[in-house]
Amino acid sequence: MTHSNYYADVPLERDDFLRRDESELARLRSDPLSRVLVLWRDKHQVAGDDQPTPIWHSGKAAQELLSDSENWILLGTRDGLAHFAIDMSHLTNPSEHSLLADHTNFMDLRSIGPLLARADSSVMAYARGMVFWTRRNIFCGACGEKTKHMSAGHMRKCTNISCGLDHFPRTDPAVIVLVIHDDKCLLGRQKIWPKGMRSTLAGFLEPGESLEETVVRELHEEAGVRLATAPIYQHSQPWPFPCSLMVGFYARAATKTLIVNTDELETADWFSREELLNSPENESFRLPRRDSIARRLIDDWLSGGVSP
Repeated sequence: MTHSNYYADVPLERDDFLRRDESELARLRSDPLSRVLVLWRDKHQVAGDDQPTPIWHSGKAAQELLSDSENWILLGTRDGLAHFAIDMSHLTNPSEHSLLADHTNFMDLRSIGPLLARADSSVMAYARGMVFWTRRNIFCGACGEKTKHMSAGHMRKCTNISCGLDHFPRTDPAVIVLVIHDDKCLLGRQKIWPKGMRSTLAGFLEPGESLEETVVRELHEEAGVRLATAPIYQHSQPWPFPCSLMVGFYARAATKTLIVNTDELETADWFSREELLNSPENESFRLPRRDSIARRLIDDWLSGGVSP
């Protein structure tokens, strides 16, 4: 693999010991050099449209943002500087906060990911995943009582003494597979996707399954595909929309016979390299978005870089 996928390789030091050091966390939250990334309802505060960049608050602005809220999360450190994320989703509009009134350009990472520097997109994806998890775990899933902010935002603890359950951020593993037969690959389409879009097949891991077993099951369930050989792991990608880890495979089909499950897919078919290289990228036919592992699997196959 010559380069990583979008949203991977977060350039911050994740320090579990620091997360548990309350005195050092207090110092970092009041340190004017610390940096704060603001999110609002899963959108990031950014500057610019054609070439967006995340807005990092520091100095008095960062100190104020971190002083009056439990919505802060320590993302990590870099060159000795602490990097935090803070969720302002409780506001009806970000402009309600005096520090954000002049910078209310909040954008969905899915719409700007490929336009960002890779390091920026990785940190923003990490922050988005953590903020989403925090907001979904304000109450304990076991007893319904409120949870409290712990471990710099990386744990929430139930406040019910008789329960006291610790909640940790979760990631849902899913396989994503480019199936090959001779000189063609299999792409499917779901009804909810943008018009014309085709992509690789994918599905979530079930309890008691290995990743390889999930590949075999999902391909058979969705398209009736049986494999000639074992699937081959390629690479993975954090996909915080909202909390997945996409695990990429190549697989070789035994035949081109398809039995499409129309509850899962609108259609599925085999496509040659020539067809994909000449994709019009419009509502009649388009490939997956460029920041996705699906596109990476397809592009690597088109370039001749893999031979499952």
